[in-house]
Amino acid sequence: MHYSEAMGHDEAPTIPPWDYSTRAVQSAIPRGLGQSIGFPVHAAAAFQFTSLEEAQQEFIQGGGLSYARLQNPTVRMLEERINSLEGADHTLAVASGQSATFTALMSVCRAGDHIVSAPTLFGGSVGLLQNVLPLMGIETTFTDGSPEGMRAAIQPNTRLLWAEMISNPSGDVADIELLAEIAHDAGILLAIDNTVGAAGYLIQPLAHGADMSVQSLTKWAGGHGSVMGGSVSVNATRELSANPMFTEGGEHSLLGLHGDRVLAVRQRWLGGSQLGMTLAPHSAFLLAQGLETVGVRLDRECVTAQTLAEWLSSHPKVSSVSYCGLPDHPSYETAQKYLPRGKGAIMTFDVPDPARFLEGLQLLRIAPNLGDTRTLVVHPWTTTHGRVPEARREAAGVRPGTIRMTVGLEDVQDLMADIDQAL
Repeated sequence: MHYSEAMGHDEAPTIPPWDYSTRAVQSAIPRGLGQSIGFPVHAAAAFQFTSLEEAQQEFIQGGGLSYARLQNPTVRMLEERINSLEGADHTLAVASGQSATFTALMSVCRAGDHIVSAPTLFGGSVGLLQNVLPLMGIETTFTDGSPEGMRAAIQPNTRLLWAEMISNPSGDVADIELLAEIAHDAGILLAIDNTVGAAGYLIQPLAHGADMSVQSLTKWAGGHGSVMGGSVSVNATRELSANPMFTEGGEHSLLGLHGDRVLAVRQRWLGGSQLGMTLAPHSAFLLAQGLETVGVRLDRECVTAQTLAEWLSSHPKVSSVSYCGLPDHPSYETAQKYLPRGKGAIMTFDVPDPARFLEGLQLLRIAPNLGDTRTLVVHPWTTTHGRVPEARREAAGVRPGTIRMTVGLEDVQDLMADIDQAL
């Protein structure tokens, strides 16, 4: 199968400069007599041709529909909506956030290559970088997060700098413009996990110099804890000439054949065609619906999170609070620069007896998801980061007494009352 076959669709139509909330409900839906006003679900494994010539042309160019692992109309509409919300040219939607991360990493790395990573990452991302990629001959250096540490860690075989926009769970905020400068000066790419950035509502990493915006759509994009999905979004790429994967073969190389669309082509070929991490059409439908209210939900959740963080900071039974909207957070000034709409809905706080606190909750629910309409708490030390080495857990802001909370839509006074009685 040729790379071009796996691209799946032509360029998305140009979106007018509408506000985010308008694009969230209007983008990617065709207009005209008989068109549905929402996303139809196309439940099909394959699509028909009327002649040998049509089939041959599709399998050469890949601009239409042939097989659902490669293209599906519902998934295509979701990808176009994410393009609009993330400010991207190309998006690949896949079955989970973990598969999106794996696609992004493998799209620019092969055996013998190297990745530089920020220290504060989601536990699943650490697992991929530390446990899975080494099996394929790809190594990662976890830095202290400083610009000097990032620069010093870059090697001749480094292909990617990886960071989270708002890290899970510590809430560290990436200085994207600075990281992009470091990456591009070295001829490598910058990938930002934008899961907590909520599908571009809080921040569009590509607009600030990132080359890839990766996210778990399971979280704020879906928003109701009912569906899994992930996406990788890119724009025209300029920083691939130093990566032999894209230049070997001269004019017949990947870069020579596909130009500035090469990264999008590579990701669709890898994540969809070769690895088959296909997003189901009904899941795409649910995710598209979730995106329609992500801005409304985040506006409320950010206000509630700020209120809870300030209240917990003065609670006598809470030893520390980490939320980038608080002036004592290390990323407070960076958050002021990049997150004008709100500082996100995730925070951590430390309690003396996590087990007793969690067992005492009557309203908040214990579950390892983020971005739900319900407020969820979890003990990262024993769950999401439980398999991460202790030193790396602590570097990610996870301690034995840490509780991670992702704020939902409940009344803030009800949340305070439940947390207070549990404490």
